[in-house]
Amino acid sequence: MLDTQKAEMFRNRLAKVYKHKNKIAKRMGIGCYRLYDHDLPEFPFSIEFYEDKLYMAEYLRRHGMEDDAHNAWMQGCLDIITDITGVPKENIFIKMRKRMSHKEEQYEKLAEEKQYFTVLENNLKFLINLHDYLDTGLFLDHRITREKVKQLSENKRVLNLFCYTGSFSVYAAAGKAASVTSVDLSKTYLGWAEDNFAINLLKDKKKYQFIHADVKQYLKTLQPNSFDLVVMDPPTFSNSKRMKDILDIQRDHAELINDVLYTLTPGGKLFFSTNFTKFIIEKEKINSTQIRDITKATTPFDFEGKLKRWCFEIDKG
Repeated sequence: MLDTQKAEMFRNRLAKVYKHKNKIAKRMGIGCYRLYDHDLPEFPFSIEFYEDKLYMAEYLRRHGMEDDAHNAWMQGCLDIITDITGVPKENIFIKMRKRMSHKEEQYEKLAEEKQYFTVLENNLKFLINLHDYLDTGLFLDHRITREKVKQLSENKRVLNLFCYTGSFSVYAAAGKAASVTSVDLSKTYLGWAEDNFAINLLKDKKKYQFIHADVKQYLKTLQPNSFDLVVMDPPTFSNSKRMKDILDIQRDHAELINDVLYTLTPGGKLFFSTNFTKFIIEKEKINSTQIRDITKATTPFDFEGKLKRWCFEIDKG
């Protein structure tokens, strides 16, 4: 059961952030945004809108409750969330999220219901799955970065590394890129990316390539002047059996970035981001004198003060 005083505290906080963020989202025409992120330590949730649905991740913690008591507590929380947002419980999807350490892989699969639905972001369509994975198919914190890529993509050869479900690739294609190449080690996510292209009626197979490869190895095969614009959003750590080597982003980022710079045309640009909160960019090891931290500039309204990622714009001289 929910403690009455704490329940009122949660209700007041949720009502306040919902009123504020919903107003901004409506004004900006945004249907997918983060509503709440662990604002109160007693209620360790992340809650996100995906249009008429809510995705709610409970962070793992030592709450000391037995399963029945925790279930009752959760139902009390859901009653408040439904009351404030108007979203019925059948449209609220709940997952348990561990706090990812530096040594864990992302994109953990939890189920295989394959229930997808479509959302709009900046008039582009994306397939969302709130059942099968911890991540939904669209990273909401990169909304501004995606738009920047779209604006820079016209007539450019764009490369999206660790492409996940291809949202950056869709934006690049919509920005009239000359070509878009999407690379990932997961066939599942590459297929998802292709489906995202299909629902946006982006079907030119000569212009749009989807490559199943280990990014570290793939970069070693590229020649200079192959691409004009690159997006790279790697996992913090990966030891996939399909990789020849372990990926540790703090250890490996300079090599990865330099390999990208080698393949860029003069004046080319790389957007590099990482979710490793303790990340330190080693500028002295990177072959560019034009490295800009654009984390703040690419932070959407719904992540202000809560963002747990870094983003850099790196130019090839």
